[in-house]
Amino acid sequence: MKKISIVTACFNEEESVEELCRRIKEVLVNLADYDYEHILIDNHSTDRTVSIIKSLAAKDMRIKLIVNARNFGAIRSGYYGFLQAQGDCVIPMAADLQDPPELIPELVKKWEEGFKVVLFVKPQSNEKWPMSAIKRYYYKFVDYISDIPLVRNATGAGLYDKRVVEILRTIDDPYPYFRGLVSEIGFPIATIPFCQPLRQHGVTKSNFYSLYDMAMLGITKHSKVPLRLLTMSGFLLSLLSVLLMVFYFFMKLIYWDSFTLGMAPILLGIFFFASVQLFFMGMLGEYIGSIHTHVRKLPLVVEIERVNFEEEAN
Repeated sequence: MKKISIVTACFNEEESVEELCRRIKEVLVNLADYDYEHILIDNHSTDRTVSIIKSLAAKDMRIKLIVNARNFGAIRSGYYGFLQAQGDCVIPMAADLQDPPELIPELVKKWEEGFKVVLFVKPQSNEKWPMSAIKRYYYKFVDYISDIPLVRNATGAGLYDKRVVEILRTIDDPYPYFRGLVSEIGFPIATIPFCQPLRQHGVTKSNFYSLYDMAMLGITKHSKVPLRLLTMSGFLLSLLSVLLMVFYFFMKLIYWDSFTLGMAPILLGIFFFASVQLFFMGMLGEYIGSIHTHVRKLPLVVEIERVNFEEEAN
């Protein structure tokens, strides 16, 4: 009997985690030909999330819990939980119910057809218009500049064969851009479009910084285009400066008495080139920061507790 691993990263999800576990169980119990485990990794929640999961795990050994020593961030925590799965395939599912568990049979069907990666994609969602548009254009931009083709509008949720998981374990990336890594591996990817529902309980944990972090991660991990644009832009701006210098020099020679430069062009030029330099330095800093994260080789997370993993330890 094949085993399906469901992996859910949690942080302050006391209002939704019980419903999530119930809906996943209802779906997987009906897949009679498969065994399953549901791994929930808690990123140091400050509410009742851990106690609720422990209560559920006491009644069902297929529900397993990992508790982090502190909040290690959504990227590291979710990826670590994903790597702990021991099933024949792994299905990451968000704790906020925005990835409907009722679509799991469609993932499994595509998997049985031979696809080692099956991804949910959301050509449309119920998000508010500004955020939905920003994400859509961001995915288009990253796909355009990326060294490899990425799956647009993928949520990261989907199904991954155990062979994919084994390859990801060997990569040892301490701060991965998950969607990019999956595309790097190169297996054919099946997609399942769906309309992502709004969060039903609680509030989103994604603030401006976390979204910016994810956006820059996607760029710095999978494209050298920004670095090359910096070089080309620097050359073009230098050339423009020389041309302007020559232009003003000859204008002054020809119209010595009437042509005056004034302070405005000088100040505008100073502020323009200063802003360009700051932008270039910031982009270089993003790449250097990514290198620094890799060099430190810190663990993805540090655990303080595991529940219902005893049988795998023996």
